Formats: sequence, structure tokens, C-alpha cells
Amino acid sequence: MVCRFCGETLETKFIELSSQASANRFVSPDKLDQPEGKSPLTTFVCNTCLLVQLAEEKSASDIFTADYAYYSAYASSWVEHARRYVDMAVDRFGLGRNSFVVEIASNDGYLLQHLVNRGIPCLGIDPAAQAAQDAQLRGVDTVVDFFNESLADKLVLEKKAADLLVGNNVLAHVPEINDFVRGISVLLKPQGVVTMEFPHVMKLIEDIQFDTIYDEHFSYFSFHTVKNIFAEHGLTLFDVEELPTHGGSLRIFGKKTEESKAKISTAVNRMQEKERTAGLDQIGGYLGLQKKVDDICRKFNEFLSDQRQSGKIVAAFGAAAKGNTFLNTCGVTADQIDFVVDDTPAKQGKYLPQSHIPIVSETIIRDVIVQDTVKPIITIIGDKIVNYIINTRHGYIDKGAIAVDNVDGDITNKIITSNNVNINMVGTYTVEYN
Repeated sequence: MVCRFCGETLETKFIELSSQASANRFVSPDKLDQPEGKSPLTTFVCNTCLLVQLAEEKSASDIFTADYAYYSAYASSWVEHARRYVDMAVDRFGLGRNSFVVEIASNDGYLLQHLVNRGIPCLGIDPAAQAAQDAQLRGVDTVVDFFNESLADKLVLEKKAADLLVGNNVLAHVPEINDFVRGISVLLKPQGVVTMEFPHVMKLIEDIQFDTIYDEHFSYFSFHTVKNIFAEHGLTLFDVEELPTHGGSLRIFGKKTEESKAKISTAVNRMQEKERTAGLDQIGGYLGLQKKVDDICRKFNEFLSDQRQSGKIVAAFGAAAKGNTFLNTCGVTADQIDFVVDDTPAKQGKYLPQSHIPIVSETIIRDVIVQDTVKPIITIIGDKIVNYIINTRHGYIDKGAIAVDNVDGDITNKIITSNNVNINMVGTYTVEYN
């Protein structure tokens, strides 16, 4: 096994998780009894370039198929994140109707729709045909393909070079990292800018976010390593931002080195120093996580066991790939968690991979009916028995009743009175107040 960036032999394990089914391959009811293919989730850190990476990998075409079940537009917070990014990019880079923006892994148009609404020309690239079809419905022109140097060459010939090239949470999904970054360099216009967002391996280590590791994530980046990868292919990173998304991410800004006149932000030096302090500039900073992962799994299973023993129903929220990694690493099954709620229609009615926990719509969790079982108190005004002498000069006037409810208070005006008293005929009559 060799490093996918520098080609050196991989020798140092980072984290070893159990072999698992594909994290986004949800199971339909008619396939529950069929075997699921599993892949080992063993990650290594390269002793030379310090890139953390999966040792084994599936073909990207086997993962990102036409029916790939991830749709960004159903995550309202992520759509809002994309809208804020577009506002920033338009202002910072002076984007307008004469600009051209390309997004790699554009999914269902969750981000580029905001550019379409502004009248800024753009193009999406995504291999998942169904998601691309949804993007087209949002007015986002989309190429259904994997991004690489060959596709970049083709787009340049079609005069579709980018003033801004965007890639949010795609860099980690790329098995051929060198080919991918070369493609970025090719597709950028001379003064073009590339921005990429990805989970920061420093946060993975600090917060033991082992659920970030699954079959779609081939690489896990520090700023130190990604800066070197981009530099290798003629790109200079001139700025970096820390983001709260996905447990802690980085947004990097790059330009072609040969054309770059951009001033290097002080944030670059700050990030490099921050990673050095965390020990990420040497192999020792990446060691010692395995026991912490094992402890988390043990404690989580103890928690689930306690809930079951106390008679509680346990549910999960969000059928996410990271959640599947967490549950499958811990060995959780449908005997421990009753169901998971997710508002993505393509996932509802299916089951989580490996654990086979059913996925339901948010709207059918439970109907909770709050009832008022205490009856109102009705009090008769005056005597309960009234004696009336027939042919009396004064007629009979019923004094009525009052009603008080423990929730609604005074409801006297809602009393319905049934009064059949005939003062001209001797007899006993009943007046009812409801």
C-alpha cells in the first residue's frame, strides 16, 4: 500500500474500524435478507507527507451511482451555509454576469441555485444522475461526470474555464487526489480562484470524530498536507478559514502560483502554527486514538443497554453516513434502536446499512394527544330545590349556574341550559345545566 499523494509506502496505522457496509447504501425492504458487501475501514498516516487515508478503497463509480442517496437541499442549514458562501464570494471576488462559476460535486444544485437567482453563469459537475436531475430542475446546468484532469481539458476547450471553482466536501471523496488537483489547475482562469471545504483532521483527532471515517472518504486533510498537495500542482493557498460545519472544517482559498498576486493572509501562518502546536507536523501527533474509539463504543453500548432495561424506546435522528459509521463501529442493531427519522424521501421506507434500523418520516414518529380529563365544576346559583306557587303574581325566573374549568377558567357563557318548567301546570320539573 502506497500513499495516494506522495507514493511512499504506508506503514503507520491511524485508526482501524471494523469492516462495514457502504455508509450511504441504504437497504430496501426486499433486500434485507441479501448479503451486503463490506469494506475494511483501516486508515493510515503517511510517514512522509502526513496525509491520513484509507488503505483500501472502492471504485468511486461503485459509490457515486445514479441513485446515490445524498441530497444536500434537504438540509436547510446546509443550504443556508451555501447561501452565505455565495454572498461572500460575489462580494469578495466581484462576481457578475460576465463571470463563470464551476462547482465540483454540485449535487442537487443546493449552492449554485443562489448564483442562478443572481443571474451569474455557472456549471455544476456531479456523477450522481438523479441529484443532477434535481439540480436541472433548479435551473442549474449540470455535467454528469467525475471531475478530473481530462474533464477539465474538455471544459476549457468548450470555453468553460472558471473565474471561481468551488468544491464543498468533495476533496476527501477523491481517490486520485493528484489527478483531481491537476484538473483544478487546468480549469482555473489565470486569475481564477478555487475554494474548497473539507473536514479538518485536527478536529477529528481532538474530538475523536471517528464517524468521519467511511468508505467514501479516501483522505483526511490537515492544512499542512493540503497546502503541499496544491503546491505540487501549481496552486498557492493564500487564505484559510475555520468553519463549524461537519464537526469542524477548513475552507481554503487558492490561485495559480505562476499568476498569483494575491497577498498571503495572516490566517495561513496562524493555521500552520496552530497545527504545529497540535503536533500535526510530525507523525506522533496522529497516534493514540484507537483506545479512545474503543472506549466510546463500549460506553455507548452500555448506555443503550441501560435504556432498554428501563423500558425506554430509543430513536435516532438523521440517517447520515457519519451516523452509520458510528453505529456500525459500535456494533449497534435494530434490537437496540427502534427507528431513525430522516426527512429525505429517497431514504424513507428503507433501512440503515448493516444495522438494518428502519428509516421513517419525521411526520409519523408519534401523535401526542394532550387531554383535559378534569370535568368543569358547575355550581347552581341559589337553592337547588325551588318551590313555586302557581298563579303567583311574580313569574318564575331561573337564576342559572356558573361554570369553572381547571384549564379554561370561567366558561359560564358556554353553559347550555335545558329548561322545560311550565309555571301554569302543577308538577315537578328538572332544569339541566351542561
